[in-house]
Amino acid sequence: MSLIELRSVVKRFGAQLVLDHIDLHVEEGECLVILGASGSGKSVMLKHMVGLLQPDSGEVWFAGRRVDQLTERQWASVRTQFGFLFQMGALFDSMTVEENVAFPMVEHSKFSPEEISARVDRWLGLVGLPEVRNRMPAELSGGQRKRVALARAIALEPRVILYDEPTTGLDPIRADIINELILKLQRELKITSVVVTHDMHSAFKVATRLVMLSGGKLIFDGTAEEIQRSEVPEVRRFVLGKADEEELAKIRSL
Repeated sequence: MSLIELRSVVKRFGAQLVLDHIDLHVEEGECLVILGASGSGKSVMLKHMVGLLQPDSGEVWFAGRRVDQLTERQWASVRTQFGFLFQMGALFDSMTVEENVAFPMVEHSKFSPEEISARVDRWLGLVGLPEVRNRMPAELSGGQRKRVALARAIALEPRVILYDEPTTGLDPIRADIINELILKLQRELKITSVVVTHDMHSAFKVATRLVMLSGGKLIFDGTAEEIQRSEVPEVRRFVLGKADEEELAKIRSL
């Protein structure tokens, strides 16, 4: 069985059908990149994987266990196996970097203060920021905040990290550092990664597999080489960053 499975998952918000009988599997150790236009349901899919949303119908499985019917209390132990890198980092502004990285360990582990301190050093070292331990988030650049948030996401050594637009708001150089860290965590910690992104350079660099959402359905599932050869018009336009000719014609006629 795959590490994560969505089986015929349906999700609506009011009259809007966001996920339409989605079947998806994520294999242990791979980096799955989820592509799609804004509002296509990519982040909604991530939230189903970690129990932040429940499907209207269908099933969600993790490590051989059905999890979509768990209570919030039962989910608590499952979520310790996930790290989540939010789009804007979501650091606690009133806490130092050290306190931010330590937070999951303080809340969800039995490590002693000395062990937690040593682990904070380890994770900040892993993301290349040992010198920022005593700073406040407001003193960091956008790229540094993302890297500290990533150190926090791996604090409990999860099996999976979910990345929601990890390179948004970063210049190409800082974005590439994030890409390298995603690859480093897979290589050194054997972490499974699921990445939602619009950044095709990032997608091609980190993905072992890519899927694309449109109209609530998966319209592509394959490798970077295969998506670049795809003849599906919507997939091809997305990869090339090219708007639909009808949409362009309307804009040009205004």
